[in-house]
Amino acid sequence: MAPSDKADRIHPRRRTVTRVAVVGTVAAALTAAIAVAGSALQKDETGRPHDHASHSHSSGGAHHHPKGHHGHHGKGITSEKGDAEPAAFDLVETTVRRQGDRIVFTERVRAQAGSVKPETVGEFAGSSVLSYVWPVSLNPSSVGFAKDSGVLALAATSHPDFDDTPLYDEDGNGRKDDDGGLWHSHWVVLVPDTTRPDGALKVRDIKPGETPDLPKTWPNVPIFLDSPDYDTRLTGKKVTIEVPAKELGFPSSFSYNGVTAALKVNADLHDPLLRVENVFDSASGDLSMPGQFKR
Repeated sequence: MAPSDKADRIHPRRRTVTRVAVVGTVAAALTAAIAVAGSALQKDETGRPHDHASHSHSSGGAHHHPKGHHGHHGKGITSEKGDAEPAAFDLVETTVRRQGDRIVFTERVRAQAGSVKPETVGEFAGSSVLSYVWPVSLNPSSVGFAKDSGVLALAATSHPDFDDTPLYDEDGNGRKDDDGGLWHSHWVVLVPDTTRPDGALKVRDIKPGETPDLPKTWPNVPIFLDSPDYDTRLTGKKVTIEVPAKELGFPSSFSYNGVTAALKVNADLHDPLLRVENVFDSASGDLSMPGQFKR
């Protein structure tokens, strides 16, 4: 599949909503934390990445002292409270568990999950995205992206200035182009942003003429982003996304971390189109993936 013109891909929203400023962002150098496995992942003899969580690196910012808790589902991540702002993005616990035929990704935070929304700018260019993210050690090919194309991550996102789920009418109003402000799920592939010297990440761009493997629910945007219709819920202090296990090929195990972050659409809509602007918190506090999913 080749990307078409940007005007056909994204539906910008031009309504006015209450503006809520995002405060207490972590220093730009912390954007490396969202990579988590970016420097820790290595490939085994099969070509699939695996995680050496023991080789952790200091993130230089949010200093967690995570505690793992074990069970037949694997090890989750318990994080220190009160070391990140806004409180709605201060991670307390991050888990990935098997429930029947679903794999349930969960993040617990210090305050009401989803209570902070992005500021609106009235157009797609320069707009903001807020996110709850689970970087995983699974190969991007497990969900349909090109093999070994970066770090795969599941995310719950909100971005009221545009809609990127053209297949779905999340609010049930008969339109499929006005739901971006509602929290919804994405798979993304993260890679270093080579246009910046600070180690920041971006969602991998699709350059003109490239035809990489992409998921069936790719929303026709020029980045490695998928828009599956997963059950995404923000209730109380908890964020959950339920992923059908069959869509990941019924994995027996994988590693993960939890991250909360703000992303920004490039004002000139050029590469990088969507970059990580601020990392609020990292569940592990470093670049490892200490969480363990076991079937």
